[in-house]
Amino acid sequence: MTTDSLSTSLVVQPKRPDGRRRAPKVRWGSPGVYLIAIVLISICITPVLYIIIGGFRTNAQITVDPSGFPAPWEVANYGDVLASSEFWSAMVNSTIAAVGTTAGAVLLGLMASYVIARYDFGGRGVMYALFAAGLMFPITVAITPLYLLIRNLGLVNSLAGIILPQIAFALPTTIIILVPFLRAIPKELEEAAAIDGASRLGFFWRMVIPLSLPGVITVGILAFVGSWNGYMLPLFILSDPGLFTLPLGVQNFASQYSVDTARVLAYTSLSMLPALIFFSLFERRIVGGLTGAVKG
Repeated sequence: MTTDSLSTSLVVQPKRPDGRRRAPKVRWGSPGVYLIAIVLISICITPVLYIIIGGFRTNAQITVDPSGFPAPWEVANYGDVLASSEFWSAMVNSTIAAVGTTAGAVLLGLMASYVIARYDFGGRGVMYALFAAGLMFPITVAITPLYLLIRNLGLVNSLAGIILPQIAFALPTTIIILVPFLRAIPKELEEAAAIDGASRLGFFWRMVIPLSLPGVITVGILAFVGSWNGYMLPLFILSDPGLFTLPLGVQNFASQYSVDTARVLAYTSLSMLPALIFFSLFERRIVGGLTGAVKG
């Protein structure tokens, strides 16, 4: 080590009078960035907190002070909603629709992504572009022909009539995310598996799925949350209150108890709580999966 480099290292890491080295300075960035972040977070969280806290209030408290805190806290609103059979029926229907949509979107999307990413055939780029174009095709535009198709199939007023279209609309996002993961799997690994006697289908189940697990978890979470929050499709397909999902259950409950604002807020907060908790727990999985897709 030269004299110049030694003196530079001593300057970079000075010592305090007591002989201990000073801790490196942490750069916190611009205060304006933190201010903007706090404002945006407040805008996103405030409505959610208002709904949750509003469920602990009485109608009189909401009328006198709409933006105040409960005084005292009223737990009976949440108890009445949890004791309602309509709420649990809607919860079960939403769970079935979300799980069915997630399983179908992940399985079909993974198979289609495997073909697009690993096979060489004519029209592969066109197929990928077709799925990418599906991201720009909202369900609102297709709701009328979609309803006619479901009616011709005899799936009106059934959960299957919701699950199948939701799988179709979840496939573009699923394929766009999974294709880079599958392309990143080395060709040498597939050749080694073929030498060991593994077929392409065996390689798919034994190697492709475990290696693409971060992307699979990401698309599964996105499909689950999208199905859980779906409103337009169930509104057109379902007419039996016993088959209502939670978004329709909130609307039906609000129409029945339009004068009981506190109870409606309690029902709304309980309806969005499972998806909110689910999304919060797997937030890092979503970010990690999207990051891997971009790198791939």
